[in-house]
Amino acid sequence: MDALHGLKILDFSTLLPGPFATLTLADLGADVLTVTAPGKPDIVTLWGPKLPGTESSAAAAWIDRNKRSIILNLKKPEAAEAVKKLITEEGYNIILEQFRPGVMKKFGLDYDSLKEICPELIYCSLTGYGQTGPRASRAGHDMNFLALSGNMAAAGRKSTGPALSNMQISDVGGGSLYTIIGILAAVHYRDMTGEGQYVDVSMYDGVIPFNGMDGAVYLAGGREPVRDEERLNGGGMYDFYETADGRYLSIASLEPKFFRALCETLNLPEYADQKILATPEGEAFFKAKLKEIIITRPLKEWVELFDKTDACVEPVLTFAETAADPHASARGAVVDVPVPGTDYSVRQMGTAVKLSKCPPVYRHAGYPKGSQTEEVLSALGYTEEEIRELSR
Repeated sequence: MDALHGLKILDFSTLLPGPFATLTLADLGADVLTVTAPGKPDIVTLWGPKLPGTESSAAAAWIDRNKRSIILNLKKPEAAEAVKKLITEEGYNIILEQFRPGVMKKFGLDYDSLKEICPELIYCSLTGYGQTGPRASRAGHDMNFLALSGNMAAAGRKSTGPALSNMQISDVGGGSLYTIIGILAAVHYRDMTGEGQYVDVSMYDGVIPFNGMDGAVYLAGGREPVRDEERLNGGGMYDFYETADGRYLSIASLEPKFFRALCETLNLPEYADQKILATPEGEAFFKAKLKEIIITRPLKEWVELFDKTDACVEPVLTFAETAADPHASARGAVVDVPVPGTDYSVRQMGTAVKLSKCPPVYRHAGYPKGSQTEEVLSALGYTEEEIRELSR
């Protein structure tokens, strides 16, 4: 049996934050039904290329994996009634929505309205800034939340300023993962009490704790973290170092045993006792020496050298290299997933949660949006004409 067998989720979210959360829940066995507005553009759906012989983009085929999809025009009152039937007749008693505050209330699908017909309902709203506060109704994207959280003021380099990442930190780390935690916490509470509840997740809230130790120190009376001056943001020897071929090596030899292994590997035994790191000047001197040494060899040679020791030194890989890495294969980080309506599978990123009794199951890649509209609504008793009207 799947870990989340029996959980039935209506997913009204788009883009990455909500869909990534329900992707993980679906991989672990939840029945996820996405509800999409007709004709509404979605960057993920349009993120080419399309898979051969399908109408699905590679990105959508990944993020919609293991889910079903219907199209409903929520601006029509009849569509709200269909949603209520899915809750009361089909048992979809978990809802995730990603609209700005107040939008679902306009549709008659807010928590207060729906808990009247389903007291055990778990209703999660995932937004940029949450349901309360002066920014609650403000638009935002991943980098905006990072910018306002304090993280970007201490990230990047003094010479170039804040640095963007290829990964949407706020969307996934601050949004998707806290959404999963919030929903599963509410499910556990419901299992104990029989009561549903409202879950308010904000991507902005989620990335403020990502200031980590430096944030904790500041709030306790210490100094505010500064770009290029802290232990983990480039102020120390914990950093990326350019190699002779223009690649990079990550050196994170913080603990004494790892630092000693680093010094021994680089033939710098005189610094192995870490006394050189006791002052900012000494650490800057040692870091400059590392830069001088690492740039003398290509990345491949450094990898071969450090593979023989345990010093927390690893190469900066391209995604193609990561996808081909034997460790990624061993961990199920890249998996083959059947593509609906075809006779082939597509390689996709797997789910990180590994359960010994009920591991994730990759049943199928994502269907094109709305593929199950007729199937789902006809099961509720709607005629073909009514279905066309609801999804028009």
